[in-house]
Amino acid sequence: MAEASIHTVYYKSPIGTILLEIEDEQLTVVSFRDDVALAETGSTTSFILKSAIQQLDEYFAGTRKQFELPLHPVGTAFQQKVWDQLIKIPYAETVTYLHMAKRLGNIKSIRAAASANGKNPIGIIIPCHRVVGADGKLTGYAGGLHRKQWLLEHEAKMAGKSSSLF
Repeated sequence: MAEASIHTVYYKSPIGTILLEIEDEQLTVVSFRDDVALAETGSTTSFILKSAIQQLDEYFAGTRKQFELPLHPVGTAFQQKVWDQLIKIPYAETVTYLHMAKRLGNIKSIRAAASANGKNPIGIIIPCHRVVGADGKLTGYAGGLHRKQWLLEHEAKMAGKSSSLF
C-alpha cells in the first residue's frame, strides 16, 4: 500500500493564519492557527492547495460564495452527516443547532450535532460558522467567536444584507 502524500501550507487571512492540509490531493484540514506567526502566505506546488488559496482569496474579497474543492474531512459516520448538512447552508444564512438536528432526522441529536459541528476539520469551506444558538446568538467556534462574528458579518455585507446578529 502506497504511503499517503500529505502537504501543508499556511495562509494569511484577514482574520489570522490558517493551516491548509491536503492528503492525496484532497483537502483534509482548514483551521486557524494562533500559534503560528506568519509574515506572508506560504507557497506550494500542489494544485489543490493553490486552488484552495485562490478560492479563499476570492471568498475574503467577497467574490466567491461557494467553494469547489475535493474535500476529505476525517470523522465518524455521524460527523460526516453533520458536515454534509453544513455544506448545504447557503452563503450569508444561518441555522440553529436545533434546525441541524431536525435536518438530521432526530431532534434529540442536538448535542451530538453541536459536538460534530465543533469538530469540523475544514472550517470556512465546510461552513460551521453559519450555525448559531437557538436565540440567534453566537455560540462556540473552534476559530474563536470573534472570527465567527467576522465571517458572518463579512458574508452578510457581501450579500448586501444587514447583519442581524446582535
